[in-house]
Amino acid sequence: MPEPTKKDQTPNGQPEESVAPDSNGAPPLPEISLEVSPPPEDANSLKKLSIELPNDSVPAMGRKDSVWSLGEGQAPEELEKPVDNPPLSILLIEKPQSGTVQLGGDITFVAKVEAKDLLRKPTVKWFKGKWMDLASKTGKHLQLKETFDRVTKIHTFEMHIIKAKENYAGNYRCEVNYKDKFDSCSFDLEVKAEQSSQTLDIRSAFKRSSEGQEDAGELDFSGLLKRREPKQQEETPEVDVWEILKNARPDEYETIAFKYGITDLRGLLRRMKKIPKEIKKSEAFAKKLEPAYQVDKGGKIRLVVDLADPTVELKWYKNGQEIRPSPNQRKYIFEHKGTQRIMVINNCSMNDDAAYSVAAGDEKCSTELFVKELPVKIVKGIEPVKTTVNERIELECEVSEEGAQVKWMKNGVEVPTGVRSRYRVKCEGTKHFLVIDDASREDTGTYSIMATGGTSEAHVQVDLKPLKIYQDLQDMTVLLGQPLKLHCEIYPGNVPGRWYRNGQLIQPNDRINIIHRNKVHRLEIEACSLHDSGDYTFVPEGYSQTLCAKVHVIDPPRLHLDSLNFPDNTVTIVAGNKLRLEIPITGEPTPRVVWMKGERVILDSGNRVRAETYGDQTSLTIDVTEREDTGNYKIVLQNEAGEATASVKIKVVDIPDPPEAPLVPSVGGDWCTMTWDPPKYDGGSAILGYFVERKKKQSSRWMRLNFDLIKETSFEPKKMIEGVPYEVRIFAVNAIGVSKPSEPSKAFTPLAVTSEPTMLVVDDVTDTTVTVKWRPPETIGAAGLDGYLVEYCIEGSDDWVVSNKELTEKTRYTITGLPPGAKILVRVKAINAAGASAPRTLQHSILVKEVIEPPKIRVPRHLKQTYTRRVGEAVNLVVPFMGKPRPKVNWLKEGKPIDPAHVSIRNTDCDSIIFIRKAERSHSGNYVMSVQVENHDDTAVIDIQIVDLPGPPQCVTIEDVWGGNVALAWTPPKDNGNAPITGYTIQKADKKTMEWYTCIEHYHRNCIAITELVVGNEYFFRVFSENMCGLSEAATQTKKSALIVKEGMQVKQPEYNDHDFKEAPKFTQPLINTFAIAGYNATLNCSVRANPRPKVIWMKNKIAIIDDPRYRMFSSQGVCTLEIRKPSPYDGGLYSCKAINDLGEAQVECKLEVKGGFTFYELLQRGVPLHLIDKYMNETKIVEQEK
Repeated sequence: MPEPTKKDQTPNGQPEESVAPDSNGAPPLPEISLEVSPPPEDANSLKKLSIELPNDSVPAMGRKDSVWSLGEGQAPEELEKPVDNPPLSILLIEKPQSGTVQLGGDITFVAKVEAKDLLRKPTVKWFKGKWMDLASKTGKHLQLKETFDRVTKIHTFEMHIIKAKENYAGNYRCEVNYKDKFDSCSFDLEVKAEQSSQTLDIRSAFKRSSEGQEDAGELDFSGLLKRREPKQQEETPEVDVWEILKNARPDEYETIAFKYGITDLRGLLRRMKKIPKEIKKSEAFAKKLEPAYQVDKGGKIRLVVDLADPTVELKWYKNGQEIRPSPNQRKYIFEHKGTQRIMVINNCSMNDDAAYSVAAGDEKCSTELFVKELPVKIVKGIEPVKTTVNERIELECEVSEEGAQVKWMKNGVEVPTGVRSRYRVKCEGTKHFLVIDDASREDTGTYSIMATGGTSEAHVQVDLKPLKIYQDLQDMTVLLGQPLKLHCEIYPGNVPGRWYRNGQLIQPNDRINIIHRNKVHRLEIEACSLHDSGDYTFVPEGYSQTLCAKVHVIDPPRLHLDSLNFPDNTVTIVAGNKLRLEIPITGEPTPRVVWMKGERVILDSGNRVRAETYGDQTSLTIDVTEREDTGNYKIVLQNEAGEATASVKIKVVDIPDPPEAPLVPSVGGDWCTMTWDPPKYDGGSAILGYFVERKKKQSSRWMRLNFDLIKETSFEPKKMIEGVPYEVRIFAVNAIGVSKPSEPSKAFTPLAVTSEPTMLVVDDVTDTTVTVKWRPPETIGAAGLDGYLVEYCIEGSDDWVVSNKELTEKTRYTITGLPPGAKILVRVKAINAAGASAPRTLQHSILVKEVIEPPKIRVPRHLKQTYTRRVGEAVNLVVPFMGKPRPKVNWLKEGKPIDPAHVSIRNTDCDSIIFIRKAERSHSGNYVMSVQVENHDDTAVIDIQIVDLPGPPQCVTIEDVWGGNVALAWTPPKDNGNAPITGYTIQKADKKTMEWYTCIEHYHRNCIAITELVVGNEYFFRVFSENMCGLSEAATQTKKSALIVKEGMQVKQPEYNDHDFKEAPKFTQPLINTFAIAGYNATLNCSVRANPRPKVIWMKNKIAIIDDPRYRMFSSQGVCTLEIRKPSPYDGGLYSCKAINDLGEAQVECKLEVKGGFTFYELLQRGVPLHLIDKYMNETKIVEQEK
């Protein structure tokens, strides 16, 4: 069995510690006292606490009240024990070191891991003390950082402590995990602070910090060093801490210890470890999977579990995904051997290296499979190469295995082989190549290839070619916007180079084009800008020589109004606000700017309106805008290269005037219609919309009715209270703001009738009456609802007749006195104080004639089978039915009328109830219910079975006595209690005491051999019979006793011939034709008898059912069951069950019909093949034609 990996250990890689109970089984809670001594002279010494355990089972060292340190030391009984430290894989190349920090200062701890041999990032955890994981404490004072250097292949992990506090001092630990490798390092942090010798109580010292919410949740283990006023300790009731710890999870130990003041966590865990733990036995697995398995690549592995219940359904999973068996795939093979379930994995590859689990019912067990790869050796190493720049380099190496993973290194650093990398890696069988298409001097170095079974290296030397300049760069002067072309020629021609402007690298883009053709290098700029002026330098790659030139760009003045983003250069400003208009300008040299409004020049020394120019922009400032500031402003720019002019329009706007008072032309129940005219002055900006407000006339509180602007000059307010007077007013809105409100309108009062009744339907029709019903109106209103008025008219006329002279408050009414055979229309109105509502009329006319509905009995599901009750219990059955007019109901028992003295029957319009107060066995039988409406009738049969306790067996005899055994036989009872006999109970009694003891219960056969009887005793036996009601009240006893002969007496053993129990398969219970409902599970059952055990095969339409997830097959004690999951009409057909053994075979058949068919689209959605859908649709048409 392979060894388990680190995954089976605790998260921090060390075994858990627990505390064992004392000799009495329950550990007593130790008394804890706190001693705080003054700080020693040495400022670097660690702060420690001590705990006093006077009654502990640990022997005292020198004095009775020995003191244990709370540091990292061991308990006294473990000081002399050797400590076994398992060898650890070294991962840390730089470990965090202990440090000292001033109170409130910052400190950083650094750990580094080399990733040269790692395929992915390792896992790093930081701990304080032994338990506290700092990953959950990150925040304002603690930060964790991770970085990776791709060049040196080193992971750097940092822990920053910001504004350190006194409670941050203590021991810390850094742990690194990578697969089966583990490394850790401990270090200390000392926080320098003023010392205090104040004595504190232990419970106040170990409370959580409450001085600041930012550190809430941290355990204050250095609380003894803080300056606090001593607080009076509250008396707490005594509790059994050990009982709390026994029932708690391991991750709750620290919280419980902190709550009850226990600070010696190491001693607490040692004692908890010695407490015996109850191991819960698995109910599904007799033997689970091993923790881990290991197999060589290409090998085969067997995963075996032993089930406690072999009938439970088993599922295998790989990384959480279920593994399903497939007949065409030989990767996974599933085997059954007794209670063992085996999964075989053939031809293992690295993809099979995963976590596997098996689920049996609700239980699951898991394991891990490790696939081991064989080392790859280097057959032919790489050779050294010496070449020049721009040449092609190809390094070749041959390994022992095709498709092997290798790693190319340069000077000890892995070579990048991405899409954009200069290096290309290719593989041809066992040969691996590293190709550098265009070599440079940086490619010089030592190259190596690393495989799992060895390495090979060689040196590559790349030298430069001599450089010659045929044509140097020339100085140039160009106009702004004109093209610029810089040209030079060098040798060798294939040497690339870089262009620089004022020391900055030039990158090609849509405006700048860099061309290299053989010896010629050109830099072309389509349209020069001012930024293109400067010193240009061309640097050939790999050479120290450079080519230089100066470029000067001149530019006439320009005014950039497009940066204002104002349409038509028009600036709109609200009156009273400050306006500052900034316009960028360009020109070389810097131009002179003049602002003008009309013929007046705006100076920079003005008070309210002034113009300013500085740098590359000019501005116009108006401190408080007025309506007179509206107009055109002209800007003139001049310099040596030319002149430019432009104009800007400024528009000053304001809020509009309020509209006139609105008009209310019409009023409804909870609404009104209002109109108004636009304001006379719109404030210089178009009206965007209007706001409407409403209030009650007696109130002073206005309520806004719309939050989205109304574009029109009309509005319809709603949701007003009927009978209450209201007023409305209007606000006008433009782009500047909202106007003052208009004058309120004249007061108006809403009032309206109710809405029409709803859901008017016909409830009943007779030869002279029609009954209709409806629901109240959706809207009733403030006037309420007084009642309803029902009217009708003969079809073809408009003469509506009022049926009820007085209003009816009910929502159901019967119209009487109608002529038989007439067709009428009916409508209903709701009446209130405001008048009659709109009528609700039936959509179709009503024929005044009673409709006959054929009777239909709806037998409940539990009554379709035999209804069983015990003697003395009550029988109360309700059988619903349908029919119109009221059907006649008749009950018969075994073809005879039912005696009402024994069985009570009560009939209603929709159901019939049969009631028996105390059931007797004579009440058993078939009850036939018939329902009749004129010439139509329907019947249903209900089978009632009343059962009772059975009688005792008829005769019990002693067939034979030999050794300590007695053979008994008996005959079944005459009275089986109207239920099958399910078993027998056999008891024995010694003749001396006549005390009866049960030998066996629920025994099914009529003969038995009683064993293990005491030699020399004489026994009587009796037998009880049993059915579904229980044991018989009396038992039949043997007339004679059985004497067990003592030793020394000879007993003649009769000779018996071995009976041959072998027989060919024979079905004792055949299959029965069955009807199933589509979508509900259906089962087919039969029983077979054969010896040896036969092989059972289920077939549908003469085709064997194999590995179909829609079918489940069971076989128990000779009973064979086929379960069809959620059948569809496609599942109907001829089903067969065949049993085969060495002596012969037998077969039974039945027909299954599935009711509740599907449409063609539904069958297609369920994935049924088209030819089967066509067959099913044709069969359905034939069946409908036959019906």
